[in-house]
Amino acid sequence: MTSRKVVSFENIKVACKNCSLSTLCLPMGLTPEDIERLDSIIKRGRPYHRGDHLYRGGDKFHSLRVITSGSVKTYSPNEDGGEQVLGFHLPGELIGLDAIQDNNHNCSAIALETTAVCEIPFSQLESLSSIMPSLQHQMYRLLSREIGQETEMLTLLGKKSAEERLATFLLSFSERFKQRGFSASDFFLSMSRHEIGNYLGLAVETVSRLFTRFQDEQLLHVERKHVQLLDIPRLYEIVQGTDRTKSSQSRV
Repeated sequence: MTSRKVVSFENIKVACKNCSLSTLCLPMGLTPEDIERLDSIIKRGRPYHRGDHLYRGGDKFHSLRVITSGSVKTYSPNEDGGEQVLGFHLPGELIGLDAIQDNNHNCSAIALETTAVCEIPFSQLESLSSIMPSLQHQMYRLLSREIGQETEMLTLLGKKSAEERLATFLLSFSERFKQRGFSASDFFLSMSRHEIGNYLGLAVETVSRLFTRFQDEQLLHVERKHVQLLDIPRLYEIVQGTDRTKSSQSRV
């Protein structure tokens, strides 16, 4: 029988150990007693299905959310009436931090597949943080990580070629899956090619052409959303601009 919810302190410890989330989400660095106090304020509702919104831009901010399974896309409207993809979020990652300042969500979050989350009421989290230094420190760490990721994304879009952007994107997912105890070279991407292109600032045709080129050059094998990275060292060379093969010298 498949467990749908994590409801007890003991299950939280087992779940974190089994899915490698203990070093990624709020429980990291907390004592068992602190984790139990944090667990007392966490809400775990029904899973979200693909296309369900966790929240929409303009919604009142009440809670932070930790993804425990599945994946989520955050996005905001652009000037053309479409959307600008802001990020793709995996288990162990916290979303909603951007809403703390204005007390309203500035972007929307939508499930890319069946997704479960832990919802943490922010007012109660603040109260706990004031009496639990370890929890406060973990919040600072997560905020710092969020800022760092935004900086990396600006660098990616501002300075890198199309090839470097896609290689960076694939290696990012490789590393994030590895951190969660999954394969670093064999995984599924839950987002569409169009969403990848939107996020990377590339036309969908460019994304598709690059996937085909990378496959022809035996950097990877792709079948729909299933990706196998065959030559991770060369992908790093592309990102660093040190690859001397045809791929790094070609123009998109």
